[in-house]
Amino acid sequence: MGDRGEGGRAALADALERARAATAGASAASGSCTAAPSSGSGSARVADGPDATDAEGASTALSVSAAMALAKGALEGVVVRLVGEVSETSSKRGYKAVYFTVKDADAALPCMMWMGRYKASGVDLAVGQLVELTGRFTLYAAKGRMNFDVFSIELAGEGRLRAQVAALARKLEAEGLMDPARKLPIPQFPLTIGIVTSPRGDAVHDMLRTLRNRFPVARVFVAGVQVEGAQAAASIVEGMRSMYRAGVEVMLVGRGGGSYEDMMPFNDEALARAIAACPIPVVTGIGHEPDTFIADMVADRRASTPTYAAMAVTPTRESLAELFCAHARSLSMSAGRAVERAAAEVRRCAERPVLRDPNLLLAAPMQGVDLASERLFRAIPANLERDRATLDRQRERLARLLPEGVARERAALERCRERLLPALPANLERDRMRVGHARQRLASLGPGLVPRFGQQAALAAARLEDLSPLSVIGRGYAIARTQEGAVAKRVEDAPPGSALEVTVSDGVLACRVESARREDIEMILWEDEDNGDR
Repeated sequence: MGDRGEGGRAALADALERARAATAGASAASGSCTAAPSSGSGSARVADGPDATDAEGASTALSVSAAMALAKGALEGVVVRLVGEVSETSSKRGYKAVYFTVKDADAALPCMMWMGRYKASGVDLAVGQLVELTGRFTLYAAKGRMNFDVFSIELAGEGRLRAQVAALARKLEAEGLMDPARKLPIPQFPLTIGIVTSPRGDAVHDMLRTLRNRFPVARVFVAGVQVEGAQAAASIVEGMRSMYRAGVEVMLVGRGGGSYEDMMPFNDEALARAIAACPIPVVTGIGHEPDTFIADMVADRRASTPTYAAMAVTPTRESLAELFCAHARSLSMSAGRAVERAAAEVRRCAERPVLRDPNLLLAAPMQGVDLASERLFRAIPANLERDRATLDRQRERLARLLPEGVARERAALERCRERLLPALPANLERDRMRVGHARQRLASLGPGLVPRFGQQAALAAARLEDLSPLSVIGRGYAIARTQEGAVAKRVEDAPPGSALEVTVSDGVLACRVESARREDIEMILWEDEDNGDR
C-alpha cells in the first residue's frame, strides 16, 4: 500500500501544478478582475509568486465559486487508498449516503459513501473499527467543506479477519458441521491419547503434566506441528493423520494464547473439515478462556485451555477411587448373594432321603438283579440237558436215513445213464443228416443269388465313384476351404485378403484372395418328354 500512497501524493502534486497553470491562464484571459477586492467582497486573490504584490496589480483575482471549482477539479483527479479508525458514523433512514469520520493519531477526515456502494460492500460500520478506504477527495462548494468520496470499503487488520471467520462459520454451520448430533462421544477411560500441538510451547507441557497426574495408565502420543504461519493448518492436519494411524482413542488439538492473527490457523476451513471428518473424537483447547475459533465449533468437545482439554478426556483420581469402590461393593454383594443361593441349594439337597441313605436309590434294582441271577442259574443246566437230548435224537435219525437216501439216488442216476447211452447215437445221426440236407440246398441256391446282388453292388460302386469328390478333383476341379475348414461355396465366404486352402488332385495349395467378383449362373433342369426322365 506504500507504493499506492506514493503514487497518490505524486498525482496530488501534479494536480496542484495543473491548478496553478490554470490560474495563470485565467488571469491572462480575464480583463475585468485586475484589482484586489476589498476584504468584504467575497473574492480571493491567488498569487503566483513574490512579484504578485507589485504596484501595478498584475495578479488576477478569482471568484469563490471559481476557486472552489478549481480546487475540486484538482482534488477529484486523485484516487488514494488509506487506512483509519472510524470515530463517528451517521446513517439515517432516507439518507442517500452514509457519513462517517476516520482518524489516526494526528488527523481526522470526514467521509461519505453513497448508499448503493455501502450496501454492496457488506460492511456494517461501527465506531472503533479499523477500515481500509479507496476513493478521492471532493469539495462541497455550498458549504466549503472537503469530504473523502469513498468508492470501496473493507475491514482492515483484525476486523477483516473476524469478518472472514464469521462468514466461514456461517457457511460451515449451514452445512451441518457444527450440529451436536454429528459429534462423537468422548471415551470415559481412554488408554491411548494423542496430542497435536507445538513441541516447544507451554501447552504441550501443561497437557502432559495434567494427563500424568490424572490418568497415568494412559499411553500418550505427541505429534509436534506448526501452530503459527501459513503452513500451520496443513501441518496440524498431517499431525491428526499421524495420530489416526497410531490408533489413538481420543485426540487433543490445541495451543497457548496469542494474537488473533497468530491464532488464524485454527480458523482454517481445511482444518475445520478435517476435524469434522475425523473418525476419532477430537477435543480442542486453543488459547485462553474467552477465545473461540472455528476449530472449537466443529470439534467433538471444546475446552477453554489446553489444560482443561487434557482434563476433559481423563478421569480424576477421586472419581476412579469412587468408581472402584462402587464396583467392589457391587461385586461383594453379588458374590455374597451367589454364595447364599448355593448354600441354600446344598442344604435342600442334603435334606433329600436319597442323599441321606444311598442304598435307598439302588435297593430295588439290586433286588431285581439278584432274582434274575437266581433264575438264570436254575434255567441254564436244564436247557443244556434238553438241547443235548434233541441233538442225540437227530444224530441217530440221520445215521439211519443217510445210507438209504444215498443208495436211492445212486440207483436213479444209473437208470438215467442206461437210457442215455442207447439214445445218443441215434440223435447224433439224425442231426448229421439234417445238416447235410441244408448244405446241399445252400449249394444249389447260392449261385443264383450272387449275380443279382453283385449287379446291385456294382451299380452302387459306380454311382459312388461318380459322386466322389476325388473323382471330381481328378477331372480338373478343385475344392476351396477357409481357414476354419468350411467349403467356400459363395463369394461372401472368401472376401479379399482372406486365406484359402485349395485341394487339387495331387495336393493342397495355400492361396490368398486378392479380389472377388460375382457371376450369375442359372441352372436349367432338362426333362425328357418321352419317359419323363430329368
